[in-house]
Amino acid sequence: MTMHIDGRKLARRIEDAVASEVASLAERSGRVPGLATVLVGDDPASAVYVARKRAAVRKAGMRDLHRSLPAHASHDDIAAVIDELAATPEVSGILLQLPLPAGVEARPLIDRIPAVKDVDGLTTESVGLLAGRADGLRPCTPSGVIEILDSEGIAIKGAHAVVVGASDLVGRPMAQLLLQRDATVTIAHRRTTDLAAVTRAADILVVATGVPGLIGPEHVKHGATVIDVGITRTPTGLTGDVRTEELDGIAGRITPVPGGVGPMTIAMLLANTLKAALTQDRTTSSLSLSAAQPTRP
Repeated sequence: MTMHIDGRKLARRIEDAVASEVASLAERSGRVPGLATVLVGDDPASAVYVARKRAAVRKAGMRDLHRSLPAHASHDDIAAVIDELAATPEVSGILLQLPLPAGVEARPLIDRIPAVKDVDGLTTESVGLLAGRADGLRPCTPSGVIEILDSEGIAIKGAHAVVVGASDLVGRPMAQLLLQRDATVTIAHRRTTDLAAVTRAADILVVATGVPGLIGPEHVKHGATVIDVGITRTPTGLTGDVRTEELDGIAGRITPVPGGVGPMTIAMLLANTLKAALTQDRTTSSLSLSAAQPTRP
């Protein structure tokens, strides 16, 4: 039988650990991490996602520093809010909810977020830190997938991992993280020919395309671990990129939709916000100590 991985259970464990550390940090230093979510416009799906993130932030004992802008907000309007948040010490992390309204280019705005506050791991600087294997904040969903694999005791080192989807948000950073854990990594995308031949070689198959039901039994070898990142709202409910029921008895482990990767994304957002706050505290302390040193003649 195929085992379904409970992402909600693992996410709760991470969220509880973050909340405990937040309480400890507040007791030690009076510092409480704060996450600023920036929502532009009135897209219903984005509003729901942001509301869930904000609720998780408050539950973890962090400051909810949300900012909302109208759909007609200009690039300069959004940039001014990001710059203000970047300069505010109480803001540990900044998350610009995507997509932005039509006509507003996301990349220049994302790159205004300081890497140390980039809890989505999407700025050009953060991407460079990941590629260079330097310390930094990693994209939440790929980080959550790694946590799932580790929690399940699934060997990454030496495994053949196939990532279906090459987006900047999931596919590319996912491949980087797996490669850094010594997996042999293949990236498949919309131009890949004979997708099934590529995916059937995978010990670990991560699917992040947003194409409902793309992956079925013909794509998966027996015993493989299948991580379904995709989530699409349909008239009958939420569905993933994988035809999960058809893989029963074929995949060794699989993440369901909903209840698999989704909860982990929010858990890792909280972990990133805490990490950002701790990093900023260390940087501030170092600067203070440097300033206190006597000037040599």
